[in-house]
Amino acid sequence: MTGEIEPQKARAAAWFRALRDDILSAFVAIEDKHSSGPASDLAPGRFERTQTQRKSTRGEDAGGGCMNVMRGGRVFEKVGVNVSVVHGELGARAQSAMAARGVPGMETDPRFWATGISLVAHMRNPHVPAVHMNTRMFWTPHAWWFGGGADLNPCIEYKGDTTHFHAALAAACDAHDPGYYGRFKSWADEYFFVPHRGRARGVGGIFFDDLNTGNWEADFAFVQSVGKAFLPAFLPLVDRRRETPWSDEDRDTQLIHRGLYAEYNLVYDRGTKFGLESGHDANAVLMSLPPLAKWV
Repeated sequence: MTGEIEPQKARAAAWFRALRDDILSAFVAIEDKHSSGPASDLAPGRFERTQTQRKSTRGEDAGGGCMNVMRGGRVFEKVGVNVSVVHGELGARAQSAMAARGVPGMETDPRFWATGISLVAHMRNPHVPAVHMNTRMFWTPHAWWFGGGADLNPCIEYKGDTTHFHAALAAACDAHDPGYYGRFKSWADEYFFVPHRGRARGVGGIFFDDLNTGNWEADFAFVQSVGKAFLPAFLPLVDRRRETPWSDEDRDTQLIHRGLYAEYNLVYDRGTKFGLESGHDANAVLMSLPPLAKWV
């Protein structure tokens, strides 16, 4: 299929854009709905849209995307929802990393194409969990695969929220393969661990990469299910907690936890490293960082 995949590329890129639009609409609706409780006196947040461009090392157009960021909302202190379609040649370090993962042909042909959606939400109320979600498709001349996942990052954990989030992701996985959830949950537990702190950055979720069963349609359908599961997994948690009063101590706990999140993304996150090394817009890559954080 590697030589006949242009229609699949177009479908994947269109899907990620459509998912982006659904999420933006849902988040704006939350802002408008929050008319009582903490921070309801603020103007409802709105997204600022910025087109991003990527240039190759030779200065040629290498694709780009659209960065959508809301700052200072009633419910969302900062949330970014980005989509991109990029292409070009991998740098030496990215090429070596993919070759080490077993991607065929990397040693001789560094060309690539990728599309995806990436979302990180940092909430105003410390009782509402932060959240991350991304899904993507990657192509090289000798291979294609999907990757992504979602994880919940509360600074004040509610067990019921954790259970609900995982149940929604498990249902999305189970509809395609009964082994996916257990496998991808374990992968997330390992991937989102912060070694220098000896703890996870949140309460987990799912993570997968290099997904290629040989059936593009089946793998794409699974990735779509993960994307569709995000809003039902997250929105009920926002509605449960967005009007909960919070204290200065709660806010302090939130800012310290955000410091942990920032440490992980800057030191370990594979997507952050790839985005910066491949020359993508730095503001879009670093969109995941919180608006405020604190270290003790």
